Amino acid sequence: MDDELREQIEREAELHALVNAVKHESEADVGAVMGPLMGENPDFRQHGDEIPGIIGPVVSRVNGLSVEERRERLVELDPEWVEELESEDEGEEQVLPDLPNTDDYDEIRMRCAPNPNGPWHIGHARMPAVIGTYADLYDGEFIVRFDDTDPETKRPLLSAYDEILEEVEYLGFEPAEVYRASDRLEIYYDHARDLIEKDAAYTCSCSGEEFSNLKNSGEACPHRDKDKETTLSEFEAMVEGEYSSGEKVLRVKTDIEHKNPALRDWVAFRIIDTPHPREDAAEYRCWPMLDFQSGVDDHLTGVTHIIRGIDLQDSAKRQQFVYDYFDWEYPEVIHWGHVQVDEYDVKMSTSTISELIEGGELDGWDDPRAPTIPSVQRRGIRGAALTESMVELGTSTTNVDLAMSTVYSKNRDLIDDDANRFFFVRDGESLPVSEDAPDAAHPPVHPEHEDRGTRDIAVEDAVMLELDDLPAEGERVWLKGLGCFRYTADELDYTGDDIDAVREEGVDVIHWVPAETAVPTRLRTMHGDQTGHAEPGFATTDVDDMVQFERVGFARVDRHEQEESVAYFAHE
Repeated sequence: MDDELREQIEREAELHALVNAVKHESEADVGAVMGPLMGENPDFRQHGDEIPGIIGPVVSRVNGLSVEERRERLVELDPEWVEELESEDEGEEQVLPDLPNTDDYDEIRMRCAPNPNGPWHIGHARMPAVIGTYADLYDGEFIVRFDDTDPETKRPLLSAYDEILEEVEYLGFEPAEVYRASDRLEIYYDHARDLIEKDAAYTCSCSGEEFSNLKNSGEACPHRDKDKETTLSEFEAMVEGEYSSGEKVLRVKTDIEHKNPALRDWVAFRIIDTPHPREDAAEYRCWPMLDFQSGVDDHLTGVTHIIRGIDLQDSAKRQQFVYDYFDWEYPEVIHWGHVQVDEYDVKMSTSTISELIEGGELDGWDDPRAPTIPSVQRRGIRGAALTESMVELGTSTTNVDLAMSTVYSKNRDLIDDDANRFFFVRDGESLPVSEDAPDAAHPPVHPEHEDRGTRDIAVEDAVMLELDDLPAEGERVWLKGLGCFRYTADELDYTGDDIDAVREEGVDVIHWVPAETAVPTRLRTMHGDQTGHAEPGFATTDVDDMVQFERVGFARVDRHEQEESVAYFAHE
């Protein structure tokens, strides 16, 4: 390669690296630069093996520039590119509706409040996807607060705390702060004491049935008018663990004749004898109900906007009583409907999935049949594809449906460019080939990236085909990359490499693998495992590589073992 051509490649590479970095507001990527570089400059293709070594240092130099320096350099090289990028930015539509009353706040703060009783199912992704996007739109912050104050019926799973934070990162976000409610019991106790001092709460020893009858008839509890000194003393006894579960609760005074019975003197604290699984919280027995804990935390952590399910409208109404007692301003609230996800046979429920795992019907939270974030992540679905799909659902108060086909379409756009092609034959049948057949096939590594070259698939005496691809006796098939063959009772007879057999005579093009050297491969899918064989080169792929099995679909390489390789099917 002469110096003039090298300089031309470097100039073009710098331009495309700058465009890539400015457009995506991130560092440029060699792979992303190679595609347009080679596509726009066909004369570069004959030097495909040398070009990555030339453009690598150029991309590194671009990545060493600041955001402002990249844009200035791009203006210098090609101002029309900057105008086009700015035009694209102006044309982008904001999918989410504006948050209400944002001018009333110095900074927008939103929260994601998971119960850490297991890794997230797909529906859980909606909250961090939407509030994380809102935080970006308003240059605000979102926090993660683990609402783990029920150590019995929604018992936390210790591993879930870190797993959920990893899932938030997978979706593309980093919380500004992380809280565990179980670390904040003393804060809740102090606020309960303040309520008692305001004569706004009382201890109650009625049974659930007794209080329900009183509440539904609009009658006051007989403990409601006890003096606050007695209430405070009994609450301290609750904190010290002197009562058993169900023996005593602390209630917030509301309106005993409120038109909505669910709001009448609701429980703020109760006794739970089951120790919390976290060592630091195991000694506590007096636990706040979610409405009390969450309401206090939203105020103390500066939350300005809350998104919650339409079925939780009563939560805001209960919490408003506490806010009024403390003279706090209640955050803005957006209610939305539930999200349903298609394609899965397993119910999208943490408890259901957990039961199936414990019963051995699922291998774990990342079983491809499980509708969970660990599952789609192991299948090779990018977090950005899931986030963008969730954001596009908006914040409607009606229930919405997430079509996994939408997620797959977005994921396809993200992975297709990097996914090299391979043949994979499911439950195939081995057939000899005639002696005059070519001794190797050379299909492209990627049909849209000539610079990646070809795969060399040696053929010895036989090939393996899928049973559905086996032609009728006497008919022909085109083995991709190898040529045309006629099927006889005994073998596949080579008839030549004239592609007109496909173009003009309609001969089917099929994939295949060499029978002697194919790699035993198990493809894990949403509908069960498929066994088969991949072409020999598949054994050299790295774990986490995304590949496309031609005519089958995209898959993530999971592992290579002595007996077999394993891949997880993503989508077609």
